[in-house]
Amino acid sequence: MHVWHGSEQIPDDLTGSVVTIGNFDGVHRGHRAVLDATIAQARALGVPAVALTFDPHPAQVHRPDTAPQLITGLTDRLALLADAGVDAALVVPYTLEFARATPEEFVVTYLLGALRARAVVVGHDTRFGRDNSGDQHTMVTLGQEHGFDVEIVRDVGEDRRWSSSWARELIEAGDVAAAATVLGRHHRVRGVVVHGNARGRELGFPTANLAESATGTIPADGVYAGWLRRHDGTGDRLPAAISIGTNPTFDGTVRRVEAHVIGRDDLDLYGEEVLVEFVTRLRPTLRYAGIEPLVAQMREDVTDALGALGTSPV
Repeated sequence: MHVWHGSEQIPDDLTGSVVTIGNFDGVHRGHRAVLDATIAQARALGVPAVALTFDPHPAQVHRPDTAPQLITGLTDRLALLADAGVDAALVVPYTLEFARATPEEFVVTYLLGALRARAVVVGHDTRFGRDNSGDQHTMVTLGQEHGFDVEIVRDVGEDRRWSSSWARELIEAGDVAAAATVLGRHHRVRGVVVHGNARGRELGFPTANLAESATGTIPADGVYAGWLRRHDGTGDRLPAAISIGTNPTFDGTVRRVEAHVIGRDDLDLYGEEVLVEFVTRLRPTLRYAGIEPLVAQMREDVTDALGALGTSPV
């Protein structure tokens, strides 16, 4: 997938495209329906399918103090868009100045001027332009006025509409298994492995500790079964017991994400960027009376994690 950071990076020989617009936080199953429709239109017209997205997220610009934690950082959002099969992504820098553009100015500048859109595919709840004043009806009208087709994709879901807010709600509650149903994949967090207190290694369960700058919504405190993936997610996929919390047994105060790769005590991951994928929550975080009951519980966690993952130690 081609990635263009700003319209100035779009090649001059782009003669047409089918475009969809969105924040695509999490690239969940609802997004996938819109992306699939975009790709189908593009294949029919013989032009690239392009996802236009924004960085930073508009909420981080307009209300930085209350903006929700994103399900996926930009790196993973782009990777998931590529997995969905789009040909290119245009990342538009989102600023207050950009936000002042009217819906028509946005369409003329980006969809027509930059991407030469022959068709636009959006969800029925799309909003764009100054004060989110543009909606699906605005897009249809602008398509008629400027000569491009518009396809509106209706809500999709089972008991409830698939959405970023629902997925985030489930993740923050620790129900990562239910979140996977909305996302269409396991939720994941990306971060660089940093040095911790080395207590896990001392207890026989070395862990990869993610830096506080890790991207992705952090699930509720607890112990999870999941996977650690190396090399930008393209290399080893290793079974893991994952702890989130402050280590209350040791009176910790810093909330950490720590992944113990089951069956491996030879890994040197310091400084490496890894993906931690969450499959299911095994238990809440608890305070133990001492090291012996804690170690006994960690052994049980490893057994439970392997059972949940349906695998054996590596």
